[in-house]
Amino acid sequence: MIPQEIIRRKRDGDELDAADISSFIAALAAGQLSEGQIGAFAMAVWFKGMSRAEIVALTLAMADSGNRLQWADIDRPIADKHSTGGVGDNVSLMLAPIAAACGLAVPMISGRGLGHTGGTLDKLESIPGYMITPDADLFHKVVKEAGCAIIGQTGTLAPADGRLYAVRDVTATVDSIPLITASILSKKLAAGLETLVLDVKVGNGAFMADRGQAEILAQSLVEVANGAGVKTSALITDMNQPLADSAGNAVEMRNCLDFLAGRKKDTRLETVVLAFAAEMLVKSGIAASSDEAETMARRALSSGKAAEVFARMVSMLGGPADLIENPDRYLARAPVEKPVPAARSGWLAACNARGIGVSVIDLGGGRRHPADRIDHRVGFSELLPLGTRVTAGEPIALVHAADEAAAERGATALAMHYRITEDRPELTPVIAGLV
Repeated sequence: MIPQEIIRRKRDGDELDAADISSFIAALAAGQLSEGQIGAFAMAVWFKGMSRAEIVALTLAMADSGNRLQWADIDRPIADKHSTGGVGDNVSLMLAPIAAACGLAVPMISGRGLGHTGGTLDKLESIPGYMITPDADLFHKVVKEAGCAIIGQTGTLAPADGRLYAVRDVTATVDSIPLITASILSKKLAAGLETLVLDVKVGNGAFMADRGQAEILAQSLVEVANGAGVKTSALITDMNQPLADSAGNAVEMRNCLDFLAGRKKDTRLETVVLAFAAEMLVKSGIAASSDEAETMARRALSSGKAAEVFARMVSMLGGPADLIENPDRYLARAPVEKPVPAARSGWLAACNARGIGVSVIDLGGGRRHPADRIDHRVGFSELLPLGTRVTAGEPIALVHAADEAAAERGATALAMHYRITEDRPELTPVIAGLV
């Protein structure tokens, strides 16, 4: 395999065969390619694209660049969900234990915050003692005995993706649909999944602001995953406002515990969580229809079984056994909590969801640089949904900050992210489509 020949052929628009792609990725994983060669390959793909067969080959090669997890001793369907990222998007935290309570095994490998979007791992790290990178034996044990485990990617799973992404990040090739597809799915294939449901976000708080582009990405992900042997579907969901009524880390963890306790009913968040639970259960053959699956998911919540699964997962991964009963004992609160008043009377008609995510980072709840430490206490809670009628001065949210000055800045910024109108707005549905 001569790397520059593969790069040249892709640069010229040729379709690469699976053997060439496999050889190139094997050399990448082994450290045999220069960053220049990796960057040139990524740029050639960005400009010329890839066929479905090429993307499947790239995904499989990246998945095979490290270890693949095995679940032969678990007699449950192996399933997972992945989100392309949003603001106030803590669906995974509730979905995994609900799905496990209904009979699935969910080995969920999640990520940290990226850009303005929050990260599941950062939220979990607000729990004292929780291990996001357990060894393989403990990960397997938790999935088998608790039914689910939410952890971070280890260096042995799809390591080629890590190196390729690092180069894409500095060569303006992150937004290539073939490369996005292979990056997401290689890690999921390496996790040994049988079924997968994808949450492709669209809106001003998503990476895909355009509905058409979101549909193209969803179609690519679904076709490639199915082509690689994993039964997959995707829901396109709205991200023009935070999904939960909280944005941050500890505040979203509190939101999760409230949800599992049944205190977040009839919300956009509940609609999305139950829709994904239903899709996972139907895809895995646990339920025959979406209605049956949603009934099962609601029962797992109302009976407390999903909360029990979550508590067991947290305890087995080093967290406190009584987190659900005593959240205030373990989830740190910010020193300053300040209401954010509505600037005028009217209807909450629109918001800048991306701006809200950036404001969480400004409070210290996210990273500007990879080495930054996160303040898990800060963020926003009690965010009112769009379509709410407010009066001037009424709180539309609560800011959690490290000091008074930061709280004032955060409150001012959040208020500016909302548009209040005299007329009641027409809202878009939270679930925009199924692929």
